[in-house]
Amino acid sequence: MNKEIKPTSVGGQAVIEGVMMRGTKDIATAVRCPDGHIEIEKKPINLLSVKWKINKIPVLRGVFSFFESLYTGVSCLMFSAKFFEDEEENPEAMSKFEKWLMEKYGDKLLTAVMYVSVLFSLVIGIGLFMLLPNFIAGLLKIPFPHISTVLLNIVESTVKMAIFLLYLFLVSQMKDIKRVFMYHGAEHKSIFCYEHGDELTVENVKKYTRFHPRCGTSFLVLVMIVSILVFSCISWDSLYLRILYRLLLLPVVAGLSYELIKIAGKYDNVVTRIISKPGVWLQHLTTREPDDSQIEVALTALKAVISDNREDDKW
Repeated sequence: MNKEIKPTSVGGQAVIEGVMMRGTKDIATAVRCPDGHIEIEKKPINLLSVKWKINKIPVLRGVFSFFESLYTGVSCLMFSAKFFEDEEENPEAMSKFEKWLMEKYGDKLLTAVMYVSVLFSLVIGIGLFMLLPNFIAGLLKIPFPHISTVLLNIVESTVKMAIFLLYLFLVSQMKDIKRVFMYHGAEHKSIFCYEHGDELTVENVKKYTRFHPRCGTSFLVLVMIVSILVFSCISWDSLYLRILYRLLLLPVVAGLSYELIKIAGKYDNVVTRIISKPGVWLQHLTTREPDDSQIEVALTALKAVISDNREDDKW
């Protein structure tokens, strides 16, 4: 445990009964199938931010990373979901229209569903975690017409965080989500083991913590904090203008938050620990201690994307 820690850019996410890991060149998704074997899909990274070298431009790379991560995440979730179709589902029970769609479009239909899912997730996320808190905070202007913009933004962020925590708490009570959060813990513990230079075995992974400072959960917390600063200069006189400006500035907030989490992951000092702490606290909700079989799945995905040269994925 006293070995030198080498932070890595390798990261991932939990999926249905599995883990996705993204290295410098490849993405691998490992899934524990119903019959017990591990199915793995490995494909090269083909992102616009890398192809156009936007990943070298501060702030802008965070904007692209946000949308690319959303797309990749949904794609990997769909890959894992196809192994867990309802066993009682009868193909003969499909309507003629459904059969026609599957026969005519096949994989193209699944791709379309994925794009619609991404769009739907964005709409729900923006509405629930941005527009609704803004509307609620704006109601304070009725009894307090001269309330400061900064205070309104603090109230908005507090409401936003409350909704987010309530959402996480409610979904964490679902049996299937608890399993996903266990795989999330397995992902973190495996990456910690890799960063410490230990052999990638189940026994070695088990001794590490499931709370990782470079988790996407930390990114979400930073988005809320950064939004207080960015939105503090926006007038609250018009509801429609507030919504418009927030939508336009959302990429800026995402980009700045991305840069902060990169800094927090690269350096270890008082400031970076303060930046990372809220996200680590939140991981008490979004991660669970995994079992050995789940760690094995995480290691399968991790081993598929790491390079022989540790400098390739240096953070």
